Amino acid sequence: MADLDNDLLSIQEARTLAVQAREAQQKFLHATQAEVDRICAAMAQAAYDASQSLAKMAVDETGYGVPEHKVLKNVLSSKILWDAIKDIPTVGVIGHNSQKGTYDIAWPMGVVAALTPSTNPTSTTMFKTLIAVKARNAIVIAPHPSAYKCCIETIRIMAEAGERAGMPKGLISCMTRITLPGTQELMRHKYTALILATGGSDMVRAAHSVGKPAYGVGPGNVPVYVDRSADLQRAAKYIVSSKAFDHSVICATEQSVVADRPIASKLEELMKAEGAYFADEAMSKVLAKNLFVGHLPNPKAVGKSPQQLAQMYGFSVPDWARIIVCKLKGVGPEEPLSGEKLTTVLGWYEADGWEAGCERSIELIQYGGRGHSLVIHAQDQDVIMKFGLEKPVFRILVNTWGTLGATGYTTGVMPSMTLGSGGIGGAITGDNITVHHLYNVKKLAYEIRVPPPEAFAPGSTDAPAQRSLFTGNAYSSPASVSSGSTDSQIDEIVRKVLAELKK
Repeated sequence: MADLDNDLLSIQEARTLAVQAREAQQKFLHATQAEVDRICAAMAQAAYDASQSLAKMAVDETGYGVPEHKVLKNVLSSKILWDAIKDIPTVGVIGHNSQKGTYDIAWPMGVVAALTPSTNPTSTTMFKTLIAVKARNAIVIAPHPSAYKCCIETIRIMAEAGERAGMPKGLISCMTRITLPGTQELMRHKYTALILATGGSDMVRAAHSVGKPAYGVGPGNVPVYVDRSADLQRAAKYIVSSKAFDHSVICATEQSVVADRPIASKLEELMKAEGAYFADEAMSKVLAKNLFVGHLPNPKAVGKSPQQLAQMYGFSVPDWARIIVCKLKGVGPEEPLSGEKLTTVLGWYEADGWEAGCERSIELIQYGGRGHSLVIHAQDQDVIMKFGLEKPVFRILVNTWGTLGATGYTTGVMPSMTLGSGGIGGAITGDNITVHHLYNVKKLAYEIRVPPPEAFAPGSTDAPAQRSLFTGNAYSSPASVSSGSTDSQIDEIVRKVLAELKK
C-alpha cells in the first residue's frame, strides 16, 4: 500500500508541477529578450558559483565519478554554455531575408519534461534548464531516483536566482517524489509539449513511445583510432586522461582503442606511463562477467576507479592505475567488454592500416554506438577525412578527448550534455542539443511573385455557367496586386518592434 501511495503522490506532483509550469510559461511568453537574458545570466552565475558543492553532492549521493571532474562538467553547463548561447536571439524576429520577403519569428515549445541521468545529474540539470528558459520555455526536471537530491538542490539554487531577476515562480521545478508512474505522468501530461531525455536505452525508448515530440539520446560505444601518423605521446596522455575523467560516466568517453599495428606496442608503453594498467586474461574474464547485467552496464560497477573495481571483484591493481585496459579479439555479445562500459575499463584492438582500423571502428559503432561519436588521433589529413566521411556517427573528434571534445569543452561544437545520435541511432537529430532545438520558428512571408493568370481561371471541372463568364482572354493577370508595403517600410516596422521587445 505504501508503494501505491507513493506512486499516487508522485503522479499528483507531476500534474501539479506541469500546471504551474504552464501558468508561469504563459506569463513568460511576453518577456523581452533583455528580460530573458537577465534571468538566464543570473541562473548561470548561481549554478557556476555552486559548481563545487553540487559536484560533491552528486558524488556523495550516487557514488559515481570524481568530484573535481564533476566541477568541470558543472562549469561547462553553466558559464561555458551561457557564454555560447547568450547572444543567440530567441524572442520575436530572429531573422530576415529581404530578397525572399520572409521573417523568422521564434516561438517557444511550452512546457519541457526533462529526464536526467544518475551519471551526470547536476550538470545535465543546469544545461537543460538554461537552454529551455533561454528559449522562453518552462521546464520540469524528472531526475533519476538515485540522484534526485542533488538535482532538487540545483533547481532550488537556479530558481531562487532566476526569480530574483524577474522569472515567474514555477517556470523551473524538479520532482521530489520519484517513481516510474510519476515520470510517465509528467511525460504524458496534456501541458507537456516536449520531452528532453538523457539516459539509458530503456528510458530513451520510453520517452519516444509517449507520442510527444522528444529529443532522446542514449548510449554511445565510442572507439578511438590511433593512426601510425599520430602524435603518440599526446594520444596516450589524452586517451588515458579522457577515459579516467569522472571515472568514465560520460557517454562520449572512449570505450575501445583501435591501434594501428606498427605503433601499437609503442602506444601501449606510453599509455602505461600515463596510468593504464593492462589486464591479463583472467582479470579480463572477471570484468566481462561482472560489468554487465544482460546487455546493460552493471550500475554497481558504473563510475568506479580501478581500485574500487578490484576490491569489488577480488583482484588487485597497483595504486598508480587510472584505468584498466583489456585486450580483446572480437566485437559483439560473445565479447562483452567490446560494448559501452561506463567505468574505467577500456578495450584494446590492433589493426594493420587505417582501412582495417576503419572496419573495426565501424564494428564497434554498430555494437551499441550507432550515430554517436568517434575519436581519431592522426596527423595524416587524408586519413582523418576518410574517417569523417565514412563513419556512421555525428561527432568525429580529432586529436582531442572524447569526453571533453564531444561535449564542447575542448572543441568548437556547441556545449551540451545531450548528444544526438541521429536517425541511425534512433534519435531525431545528430546535433549536440542546444537552445536552437528548444523553440520553433514561425515564418512571416510577403508575396514576392504574382500568381500566374492560369491560377485565377476556373478549372475544367467548374460548371459550364461559370466557365462562360471567363471566355477567351477575359481574365487577366492581376498586375495591380501589391505586397502592400515597401521593403524599407517593412524594415522600419520590424526595427520598432525589436526595439520594444528589447526594452
